[in-house]
Amino acid sequence: MRIVEESQPTSRAPRRRLHRRPIPRQTEMGRRRRTIAMLAMALGAFALGTTEFTSMGLLPLIAADFGVSEDTASTIISAYALGVVVGAPGVAALTAKLPRRRLILILLGLIVVGNLASVAATSYPVLLGARFVAGLPHGAYFSVAMLATASMSPPAQRGRALAFVVTGLTVATIVGVPLAQVLGQNLGWHAAYGVVAVIALVAIGGLWIAMPHMTQMAASSIRQEFSVFSKGQVWLTLLIGVTGFAGMFAVYTYITWIMTKDAGLPEGWMWLILMIFGGGMTAGNWLGGRLADWNVEKGLVLSVAALAVALIAFYFSTAHVIPATVFFTLIGVFGMALQPSLQVRLLDHAGEAQTLAAALNQSALNTANAGGAAVGGLVVGAGLGFGSPALAGAVLSVIAVVLCVVAARLARSSAR
Repeated sequence: MRIVEESQPTSRAPRRRLHRRPIPRQTEMGRRRRTIAMLAMALGAFALGTTEFTSMGLLPLIAADFGVSEDTASTIISAYALGVVVGAPGVAALTAKLPRRRLILILLGLIVVGNLASVAATSYPVLLGARFVAGLPHGAYFSVAMLATASMSPPAQRGRALAFVVTGLTVATIVGVPLAQVLGQNLGWHAAYGVVAVIALVAIGGLWIAMPHMTQMAASSIRQEFSVFSKGQVWLTLLIGVTGFAGMFAVYTYITWIMTKDAGLPEGWMWLILMIFGGGMTAGNWLGGRLADWNVEKGLVLSVAALAVALIAFYFSTAHVIPATVFFTLIGVFGMALQPSLQVRLLDHAGEAQTLAAALNQSALNTANAGGAAVGGLVVGAGLGFGSPALAGAVLSVIAVVLCVVAARLARSSAR
C-alpha cells in the first residue's frame, strides 16, 4: 500500500487516501515477486496435500465420533476424491477464459470453504458433503499452479520451478500430515481441517500480494480443452494412473488400523509412521523425475512393478512394526515415482489441451484414491483383515503393468 496526497480546493490540510499499488503484468515482475508467488503456490500445494492425506490417519477418530464402522468411515476419502475427479476437468475447462490470477485465488478460497465446512460438520452426511466441496478445487489448482509457474519462470529454470511447487505436496506428507495427526488426537479431528484452512488463507495472502497478471498465458476454449478426451493414449495413461495408484491408497486408507491393531503400535506413534512415509514420497518424487527424463515408458513399468512387489511384501509384514514401516515407506516411494512419468506422458499426448491434461492427472490420482479406499473397504468388510487391501492393491498394480506395455506398443505402432 502507498499513501498519496489528494489536493483540496480549500485551505484545510490535505486529506490522505489509501491506494493499492497496481498489480504488475507478468513481463514486469521481478525475481523477488516471482519467488514469493512460487512460495505461495507451493504453500497451496502443501495445504492440499495435508487435507488429502490427513483424513486417512483420522479415520478411527471420525468413526468413533459419529458411531460408524471402519469401512463406512473410509467413504469420506472417496467423497474428497470424487470432488477432485469432478472438479479437475470441469473447473479447468469451464474457466478456460478466466484470468489465471483470479482463478487461482478463487480455487484457494474454495479450499478454505471446504475445510471450514469440515470443521463445522456435526453429522457424518454433512462431513461427506464438506469433503466433496474441499476436493473440487484440488485438480484445477494444481493444473493452474503448474502452468503458471512454468509461464513465470525463465525457460532454463522451468523444471526446477515445477519441482519446487510439487515439493509443497510431498513436504505436506512429512510435516503437514503428522502435525494434523497430532492435533487430531489431542484436540479432536476437527482441528486438523482447521489448520488446513489457515494455511490456505496464508497462501491466498501471498498470491494476492505477489502474483502478477498472467498476460503470457494463452487463452483457451472449452472445445480446445475437451479435445483431449478424443485421444486414446490419454485414456490409456489415465487408466495406468488409476490402477497404479489405487494399491497405494488402499493401504494408506487403513494404515492406522494396520499399524495399531495388527502390528501393535501405540496410536500415539502414528505421526512418526506418516512422517517416514512422507519422506518416502519425497524420495519417490525425485526418483520419478529422473525416470521420466530417462525414459517415460520404462519409468512407468519399473515404478508400478516395484509398487506391486512392495505391496505384497507389506502384506506379509503387517504383524511386525519395523518391517511393516519399511515396506509401507517403499509403497510411498514407488507410488510417487509413478507421478512424473504419468504427467509427462499426458502432456505429450494432449496436444493443445494442456490445462485439462494437467488437471486430468489429478483426476486419475484421486479416482485411484476413491477406488483404493473402496476396494480396501470391500476386502476389510468381507472379514479378510486390515492387511488384505495390500494384496488387492498388488493385483491392481499388475493390471497397471499390463496397461503400460499395451500403451507403449500402441504408441510405437502409431508412430511408424
